[in-house]
Amino acid sequence: MPHPLSPQVLPILLLFASNVFMTFAWYGHLKFKGVALPLVILASWGIALFEYCLAVPANRIGNAVYSAAELKTMQEVITLVVFAGFSVVYLKEPLGWNHAVGFALIAGGAFFIFHEWSG
Repeated sequence: MPHPLSPQVLPILLLFASNVFMTFAWYGHLKFKGVALPLVILASWGIALFEYCLAVPANRIGNAVYSAAELKTMQEVITLVVFAGFSVVYLKEPLGWNHAVGFALIAGGAFFIFHEWSG
């Protein structure tokens, strides 16, 4: 079993953490619609800085064992997982069956990215 900080696992952990920051940067302000847009943009930009401080090393470390396409696919799947939780828990917006089907189709696409095909 790989060490928890191995190049296979560390990028996944960093991408999860970076996605939490990015989701708050992009959608957290929706609960504060009375705050002026320029202030929201500055706050979101500041939050996104932390996201970059995690995402860039995740991709640099991860590229030792994953292709760029695999890293991007992981990023998108993790983004959906984080967003789904954020939407339900923070924004109090339920997800329906159609969201589950859409997410499942994206997960199916991830399968094809990570599956080794011969021939």
